[in-house]
Amino acid sequence: MNNAKKEDLRVIRTKEAIRKTFEEMICEMDYEQISIKELTERARINRKTFYLHYSSLDDLLRELQNEMAKNFIRRTQGLERPRDMDKITREFFLVSEGEGRLHERLMCSGSYHYISRRITNEIMSETWGADGKQKNIDPYVQNIIMTFVSQSTIEIYKQWVADGKKIPLEEIIALTTKLICSGVNGLASK
Repeated sequence: MNNAKKEDLRVIRTKEAIRKTFEEMICEMDYEQISIKELTERARINRKTFYLHYSSLDDLLRELQNEMAKNFIRRTQGLERPRDMDKITREFFLVSEGEGRLHERLMCSGSYHYISRRITNEIMSETWGADGKQKNIDPYVQNIIMTFVSQSTIEIYKQWVADGKKIPLEEIIALTTKLICSGVNGLASK
């Protein structure tokens, strides 16, 4: 039993080293520049050890994305889409700021665009209902609303980061909320 516990601790430490190194590399370089060879050298493990835990860098990245998405989903659980879009928008910015530099790189860097899209798609499908229907909204209309909300919010966030976050957090949340909710509320007045 004691041996099993030691092995578990080694596995945990190894995965933490891989993960920490990967996150550092994401903050330093574009994803396409990251290699398993360099990651394993920096983490001080051999390639075989990496492959015991992950089949590729994409798997490691997907794990990271899933954690980010689950954090946002957890924080917005119970909020109704699109009615609570103001609260959801606020949580997006608060979660993004809480995640720090890593989140910024994954959401804002040009080479990570497809990554932010995958995170967004997962969040939207999870929070708007797996069957594609939310409060009798036509699923095709829902897709358009989801695209508008998610991409507008992400683009505003990216611009805010690119501008060096010159607008205080509470002000960018208020501005984004007003822009997003006015667009969403415009549908309700039809």
